[in-house]
Amino acid sequence: MKTKNLIQKSIDTVRVLSADAVQKADSGHPGTPMSLAPLGHVLWSEAMRYNPKNPEWANRDRFVLSCGHACMLQYSYLYLTGYQITIQDIKNFRQLHSITAGHPEYGLTPGIEVTTGPLGQGFANGVGMAIAQQYMADRYNQPDFNIFDYKIYAICSDGDLMEGVSAEAASLAGHLGLGNLIYFYDSNHITIEGDTDLAFDEDVSKRFEAYGWHIQHIPDINDLEAISKAVKNAKAETGRPSLIKVRSIIGYGSPNKHNTAAAHGSPLGKDEVRLVKENFGFDPDQSFVVPDEVLDFYRKAGKKSAKKEEDWNLLYKSYKKRHPKLAKEYENITSGKLPEEWEKKLPVFQAGEELATRKASGKTLNAIAEFFPQMIGGSADLAPSTDTNLDAYQSFSVKHRDGRNFHFGIREHAMGAVLNGMALSNYLIPYGATFLIFSDYMRPPLRLAAIMKIRPIMVFTHDSIGLGEDGTTHQPVEQLIGLRTIPNMAVIRPADANETAQAWRVAIEHTDGPVCLVLTRQGIPVIDQKKYGKAKNLEKGAYILSDSEGEPDLILMASGSEVQLILAAQEELKKENIQVRVVSMPCWNLFDRQSAAYKEKVFPKNIRKRLAVEAGSPVGWMKYTTDDGDVIGIEKFGESAPGDEVMTEYGFTVENVLKRARNLLLKKDREAGNS
Repeated sequence: MKTKNLIQKSIDTVRVLSADAVQKADSGHPGTPMSLAPLGHVLWSEAMRYNPKNPEWANRDRFVLSCGHACMLQYSYLYLTGYQITIQDIKNFRQLHSITAGHPEYGLTPGIEVTTGPLGQGFANGVGMAIAQQYMADRYNQPDFNIFDYKIYAICSDGDLMEGVSAEAASLAGHLGLGNLIYFYDSNHITIEGDTDLAFDEDVSKRFEAYGWHIQHIPDINDLEAISKAVKNAKAETGRPSLIKVRSIIGYGSPNKHNTAAAHGSPLGKDEVRLVKENFGFDPDQSFVVPDEVLDFYRKAGKKSAKKEEDWNLLYKSYKKRHPKLAKEYENITSGKLPEEWEKKLPVFQAGEELATRKASGKTLNAIAEFFPQMIGGSADLAPSTDTNLDAYQSFSVKHRDGRNFHFGIREHAMGAVLNGMALSNYLIPYGATFLIFSDYMRPPLRLAAIMKIRPIMVFTHDSIGLGEDGTTHQPVEQLIGLRTIPNMAVIRPADANETAQAWRVAIEHTDGPVCLVLTRQGIPVIDQKKYGKAKNLEKGAYILSDSEGEPDLILMASGSEVQLILAAQEELKKENIQVRVVSMPCWNLFDRQSAAYKEKVFPKNIRKRLAVEAGSPVGWMKYTTDDGDVIGIEKFGESAPGDEVMTEYGFTVENVLKRARNLLLKKDREAGNS
């Protein structure tokens, strides 16, 4: 009875702690942490394996709070079990520079595996984590050495399962038979607007059963034995992902606000918090109270779980002796060390050849794949068009967990979120591909990848109106600038095949954010590197591709296929004794990181006549062209016609570049005459 009472007191402590933290912040979501405390207790005290002193332990179970607004649940258990979170951090919930932000943030708080908050994203991230575990297990586990056998636990809400991304990811997880997924569906029937029957009354269990998931039901979340039994059943179900539906009462313990929307997204109020404390036997005049016996109970649970890493370390020590080659490969991957001289395998394309940059990308991927066993990826049903298939490897499937080609299906949103989960394993370099226009479907996971500074690589092909006949719906205009505005994201639009090969080098070496490779459908000439600048300079974001003999009268800049136009224009302007510098500018993000001296070298402050050319929105280019410059871009949607005809119609011709360049220079002459 004493143990039972202690357990209940421990659960109630989390409930009161959550209510206190939200009330002090005067902001947050108290109701779900209060209702989910029993589930959190089972997870952190018995079900999951983790080490509070080493949150990055390779074989730890992963926990994803997809309903990130309930983060006080997670913060409470991380603090109680011994992670580097203090009671002061709990008191500073949602405050400036606190490590206990309003939603969980990867890299900010020890023990947080992924940044969540936008509903549905965490659900799909967990699928990526599960794929990573299965791939690593197949590659590195050996008889008697289960080096990677961790599970992915997640809690998702009614709101998570309303979002379409969770449906996409659930369908993929069922198809792939990811039996290492154990998800709890918190069915509390409440959203911000009220009861879920306002908009959501489907049978979720039947839907997931149709996806191929194993389904269990727990009628009352306070039934700890039922939760424990369900977890054991889920662990035994190795061939199907598990969904455990638990019925909870939001704001459990709040006399006047339980089971109402008032407990969802606002503090309970000082008077109601007092009633909550009285209800659970706490002193209503004290806040942030953690009884010694409760803290001792959870700290012991944390230490007991940490012992599992000690056992794993002994296992890995023996593994390393028995399988030194595999161990060395794994350690190189986790250290971030790249293979020696791998860059020599990057293809070099000959001048005069005409090749779409998507084709060059495919050749590059296949040339370097053997050096990077951690590089896996695929496309949203577009591999033949995006050229992202690794020809020497099979597809990842139920039968082939060693497969390196992924078929994400026509699920761009889930693909992005799954790639994030794969990247968060910290072993893999995942990539995914689709047409640039469909990057719009992927904005939430792209933004979250940038926030977390993780490095999935996105291959976006069919990059402009140059794709041709598919027309308005498939011709991107505003997508490039939209992606460029995302902080921490490197958007690289290479000018030719050799820049594309170098773009892959940069993407692989880039470690502090996602990379988007933006590639052409149409063939474009390979630039002569003997005559012009070296493609390796792509790493600087912008570089002088062809310089003038004397001080430039004009700077022409472009990205992608339009670089060809400004090179040709330079040749024509030379005949008129006009000094022109040509700058290839494949990546604004990388250029902005360069030193002031380098930026001045490329764009001298005194050379203000500058013309940018890009088959996309002109927004943003004036940062580099200055007020005295000009931009040839697109400010309307495309047309359905052969690509070269559309490009001509929209002014992407050498003749138009010359016309606009001359206009700039005439403007300069007129200004000089007026002065």
